[in-house]
Amino acid sequence: MSPNDPSAPNGRSATASAVASSATDARYLERFISGVTDYAIYALAPDGTVATWNAGAQRFKQYTAAEIIGCHFSRFYTDEDRLSGKPQRALATAESAGKYEEEGWRVRKDKTRFWASVVIDAIRGEDGELVGFAKITRDVTDRKLAQDRLRASEEKFRLLVQGVTDYAIYMLSPEGLVTNWNAGAARIKGYQAADVVGTHFSRFYTEPDRAAGLPEKALARARSEGRFENEGWRVRKDGSTFWSHVVIDAIRNDAGELIGFAKITRDITERRDAAETLEKTREALFQSQKLEAIGKLTGGIAHDFNNLLNVIVSGAELLAREHKSASSAKILDSIQRAAMRGAALTQQLLSFARQQPQVQDDYNLNKVIQQFEAILRRAVPPEVQFELKLCDQPNLVRIDAVQFEAAVLNLISNACDAMPAGGTLVIRTELVHLADQQVAGAAAGAYLRMSVSDNGIGMPADVVARAVEPFFTTKPVGKGTGLGLSQAYGLVQQSGGVLHIHSETGHGTCISLYFPLLEQDGAGASLETNNGNDKALIVDDQPEVLGIAVEQFKSLGYDVFSANSGTEALAILRRMPDIDVLFSDVVMPGMNGYELGREALLINPDIQVLLVSGYARPELAPQFGDTSKFQLLVKPYRMSEVIKKLRQGR
Repeated sequence: MSPNDPSAPNGRSATASAVASSATDARYLERFISGVTDYAIYALAPDGTVATWNAGAQRFKQYTAAEIIGCHFSRFYTDEDRLSGKPQRALATAESAGKYEEEGWRVRKDKTRFWASVVIDAIRGEDGELVGFAKITRDVTDRKLAQDRLRASEEKFRLLVQGVTDYAIYMLSPEGLVTNWNAGAARIKGYQAADVVGTHFSRFYTEPDRAAGLPEKALARARSEGRFENEGWRVRKDGSTFWSHVVIDAIRNDAGELIGFAKITRDITERRDAAETLEKTREALFQSQKLEAIGKLTGGIAHDFNNLLNVIVSGAELLAREHKSASSAKILDSIQRAAMRGAALTQQLLSFARQQPQVQDDYNLNKVIQQFEAILRRAVPPEVQFELKLCDQPNLVRIDAVQFEAAVLNLISNACDAMPAGGTLVIRTELVHLADQQVAGAAAGAYLRMSVSDNGIGMPADVVARAVEPFFTTKPVGKGTGLGLSQAYGLVQQSGGVLHIHSETGHGTCISLYFPLLEQDGAGASLETNNGNDKALIVDDQPEVLGIAVEQFKSLGYDVFSANSGTEALAILRRMPDIDVLFSDVVMPGMNGYELGREALLINPDIQVLLVSGYARPELAPQFGDTSKFQLLVKPYRMSEVIKKLRQGR
């Protein structure tokens, strides 16, 4: 059947049907393109003039078909792009390559701009000749702005992270490899990005931590729990360590898949050191407050006990003068010796409490030690090697030499007890310059350090913390009173210094006494006394103590007057200004002995003032000024001491 055969379907030839179908498709395509509003779809002639125009083009470019068909498409470009020839290059590329695609700014009819996604395809006829271009443009301004905002946000974040220098902020791959590196990481850890990116983060851990698998455990915890946080030592590039605070967060994508870790590290070494210093200061303050409280308690008890001992000693002496039998004398002598042993204990307690009266003078400490070196060596058993290492620099300090010698003997005794199988004991003096609180309780300045060290059994920390407490001892019953170190502590405190103990179990102990170094030579204040005669005024607020003292002075032939307060004594002195001896307790309610002595000297400059006390707090001296015209007796005192003081005033 020929194409024009009338018997063809519907009476139409095949050619006619094909033409009709093609025309129908063209009209359908034209209606489809014309109806699209989200895309500008139009044709360009080979020279770039607009040949067709759809609804989408009109919607976001604002031109109607009548306004734009026949015009060159370059009018949609910005002035800058037209001047640079960009429209012509686009057509040339499409013609040569078959297609041109880009994004860029385009201009609407009202001169406003939008960001366009553009595709230009070359259209050719059956003979291959260029017949024009198909151009599709889409307004993607919203997407462009969103991308710009995201890019700006990412850039700000990048600059923020890179600008942080106090924190190391970087990313890790799921395997723990470093993927980026900020300025803070470079500053804190010492590595540049090129040194570490691509390497495993475990390189920042110490060898023991790596051996224990801590880096892997940290990632595992972050992977399972979402976050890992701890503190520990980390290693810088130069091998030094720092104390760090570390946070590792697991990073997952929208599907929940692990894509890496965010790691933040901060160097908190200074904060840790400050916290440790604060804790040590708190411990030192607590220890000081505890010792101060114990000192006040023991000082008060010892003072009252001294008053009782004074009654016993003085009473025994008076009875001994009346009872001459051998049996009575033996009993009274035992009473006196027992009372004096009790007095020795109270003096050690008062020394710890810094309330023990001291006869302080300026001494070259080396000479003091050398003068009783023979006694020290006899106190050391043969199995212990004794070494004396004294500095050859000026070492003038203010101490009570007798109490210092007792303290050193106590320290040597403790050291020898710590070396039952033998060892080495060293007494050393040296000049040191301390910063404030370098040694707990010591102000900044120059000190003479006298130390007694041994290589014996040492002490654990809990024993060191209590070592200077009165009666605290680790020795068996009967081997010590527990007052040796407390007496040394009180001695050095009253001298304005500090005591420090360094000890390790199995490695020995070193007890150091720090005495403030004096800059000039000097001698202790000499006691000036005046002649005593026949009248004595006895003053004490304790009736039993007052009674015994009155009897003592009567036994010496004095005409005795008594008062139980400073005010009452002052009234007597004003009535009888010719009294020769004022014998007064120091610590009394109201007017104390120092104040009474000064008033007495104003009334009678020649009066001899003897002050007596179970303790005489050294802080009274600055308050009441010069006390060089007063003589001091320590309770309990013997009659011979009273007589000696009275003779000194003649």
